[in-house]
Amino acid sequence: MKLSTKLLLFISSSKLIIVIIFILLLPMLVEQIASEYTNYILGQQKTKVLADLEQNGLQYYLQGDKEYGSYTMLKEEYIAIEPAPADLHIDNIKESQRIVEHDTLNYRILSYTFQDKGQTYLLEIGKTVNSITQYNKPLQRFTLYTLIVLIAFTLVIDLSFLRLLIQPLNKIIKTRLLNRKFPFKGQQISIKTSTYDFRYLDESLLLLMKQVNEAFEKEKEFTANASHELMTPISVLQSKMENLLTEEGLEEPFAQHIVEMMKTLTRLKKISSSLLLISRIDNAQFARKDLVYPLELVREILEELAIKLEEKQIETKVNLTINQNLANVNRDLLFHLFYNLINNAIKFNRAHGRIYISDRILIPGYEISIRDTGVGIPEAQIPFIFDRFKKSTDGENSGYGLGLTIVKSICNYHHIALSVESDTDQGTVFKLLFPI
Repeated sequence: MKLSTKLLLFISSSKLIIVIIFILLLPMLVEQIASEYTNYILGQQKTKVLADLEQNGLQYYLQGDKEYGSYTMLKEEYIAIEPAPADLHIDNIKESQRIVEHDTLNYRILSYTFQDKGQTYLLEIGKTVNSITQYNKPLQRFTLYTLIVLIAFTLVIDLSFLRLLIQPLNKIIKTRLLNRKFPFKGQQISIKTSTYDFRYLDESLLLLMKQVNEAFEKEKEFTANASHELMTPISVLQSKMENLLTEEGLEEPFAQHIVEMMKTLTRLKKISSSLLLISRIDNAQFARKDLVYPLELVREILEELAIKLEEKQIETKVNLTINQNLANVNRDLLFHLFYNLINNAIKFNRAHGRIYISDRILIPGYEISIRDTGVGIPEAQIPFIFDRFKKSTDGENSGYGLGLTIVKSICNYHHIALSVESDTDQGTVFKLLFPI
């Protein structure tokens, strides 16, 4: 999972959790706010009443009666003043019931005792509970809608900032990892970012790519030089051994030893030639300007390998499109490519086996497959068959481990997608997908 996706999930999940918790706590919060606000209003009304008593006297409310009571039209609020015992001291707010005109109503009541001319009075200011809570649900809805809008707004801001923040990392991944092919060519430009971690990562990758390029260039140079330098002494040794064989009086055992040494030199010469070819391919020393018809090329290779086919009595079936051609390729390299694959199909095939060569047009390109009925390749070895000097485990047909390396190098040079499918004792299929 991408880092941006993980951060997006985290941000979305955290905000969702906040919304859920807020929804669960919202009724209690609104109720608490409404209660505190009611207490504040009752306190303000008490202060006003006490100010009126101080300014106008108690008779302003009693008007000759022993007690005073006043209700609003809907009985939502009331104020009452009545005599109280001298030892009564109250100053609180609580909910209680009152009977008003034969109706029992729940009130939130502020109770307060005060002295006037030596007499203790009880002041009560009440507000019905229904009037307090009647706006709770609309307030909850309004608060919830406001929260959702704010969450959505902050989510958009977070996503925009996240996208801006992760953009340098995405560029680093695309330019340094995804869209790069080895060897890394062209000038490497640093990604502009103000984030130290991303800048450090980019610089480290650039340094690593430079070191890999340098190591690869040194390896190619060494391989090319070593292969080229080995060809001369090998040729000299071959000439000297051939001269030795022509000498008169050479005993048979010595001649046999010389022939064996010449075979070893021939193998060594093939290895050097193969390494030199791989080096030249890696250095792009071959032009890609030829027009090749696969059917003609395969027929030419089968004629060259006819003796090997007859020795193992292998039947070949070629089903290639007659007029299909491959443009902007190097014919010699493609000859090496198909020759190695078909030669392997013969080498690792069974007696009286078969080789099928066919093609088809796909959406990504033009595909040629070479299938044999041979011994197959163990699944564990398939990822390593293109490595240099990787031999097969078949002792009789053990190779030098460079044929498939050459195949892979030619495919890379021509941007050919190479894939392998194989089952032990069932055969192997090599598929070449040429770009259109």
